[in-house]
Amino acid sequence: MLYSIITEVSRWIIPLAILFVLFAAVIKKVKVFEVFIEGAQEGFTTAIKTIPYLVAMLMAINIFRATGAMELLVHNLSPFFNYFYFPVEVLPHAIMRPLSGGAALGVATNIIATHGPDSYLGRLVSTMQGSTDTTFYVLTLYFGSVGITRYRYAVISGLAADFTTLVASVFIVNKVFGTGG
Repeated sequence: MLYSIITEVSRWIIPLAILFVLFAAVIKKVKVFEVFIEGAQEGFTTAIKTIPYLVAMLMAINIFRATGAMELLVHNLSPFFNYFYFPVEVLPHAIMRPLSGGAALGVATNIIATHGPDSYLGRLVSTMQGSTDTTFYVLTLYFGSVGITRYRYAVISGLAADFTTLVASVFIVNKVFGTGG
């Protein structure tokens, strides 16, 4: 029952949100196309400004993975997560997600290909992928592009949110879908 409700809500939420925005724009007499074009121009300018930060971030991620630091981190964190019955198979995803959405998606794709999309791990990694943001990517790219240099509390808040998402994802997937095993 809950699964069918979630499926139906997820099917209609984005189209309804778009219609709501368009309806609100019509009521407020906003020229939607002109505002869209203006926003696209600003987005292009921001994209050009963020290229150096993006290159630096991608290079750091590649170094992190190529040196074996990620595997070492997963190995060292595994006993802690095993103690609390968290599936260690999702640790590479949990580590990569704050760094890079693309790298995390690659890890999620591997987990889904190995265990299946409807498996416990497939559902868990999908929930994590859709529930978190790329903390360091946001800090590096967006904060850097607008010149924010003091973002210590943003790092702490972002990582706390990422850890909370890991815990919440395990809890929610267990409640909605069961452990699958």
